[in-house]
Amino acid sequence: MTPALIACSHGTSSPAGRAAISAIVDRVREMLPATDVTEAFVDVQQPEIDAVVQRMPVGAPAIVVPLLLSTGFHTRVDIARAVAAARGPALAAPALGPHPLLAELLVKRLTEAGLGEGDAVVLAAAGSSDPAASVDVTAMAQLLADRLAGERIAAPVTVGFAAGAGIRIADAVTAARAAGARRVIAASYVLAPGHFADVIARGGADAATAPLAPDDAVAAVVVDRFRRASAELAG
Repeated sequence: MTPALIACSHGTSSPAGRAAISAIVDRVREMLPATDVTEAFVDVQQPEIDAVVQRMPVGAPAIVVPLLLSTGFHTRVDIARAVAAARGPALAAPALGPHPLLAELLVKRLTEAGLGEGDAVVLAAAGSSDPAASVDVTAMAQLLADRLAGERIAAPVTVGFAAGAGIRIADAVTAARAAGARRVIAASYVLAPGHFADVIARGGADAATAPLAPDDAVAAVVVDRFRRASAELAG
């Protein structure tokens, strides 16, 4: 029996943010036409992840794919709690990042922003108090740096956070300029428009890229996470 896919995002009050996430879920439905795909949220929006998991038929398998870029409180606590209480076989997939497809998408966004010789990149993430989130973002920064090098784009990549632990975006931008960057471009490592995208835009960089969603690459990562978790659930 094919597991259901529960796409669990944070939730946002931003209409543009809601539209971007819904567009990703709709694209996943198109890519997995034989799979029941349902949206769920950990905050702000309804339905909550616990309620969605509990509505699953008894014995029906389910995979929760976090529409979140890094490991953190919501993956370790909210989603883990919901999966543990499932009435059938259930598994939580890892957060979407780090992932090579996201690195490709970030390069695309940076190219659109005019990244050139002498520029530096700050991978600008939302941030978290969970150290695992910083580990994931650092790994994503390395994937991005490797991808840029493969494209023969000589741009150093550092990391900045809008909140939580770690260096703030504005400080990372200042450090990149002090290191001699001609321009500093903030690579927005957030899924959708909203509060953190606004913080990144105000972070002092010469330019900031658009959020990752909606883009088929994000939907492809969701599908990849689902398929891998489904294989694991099947044993």
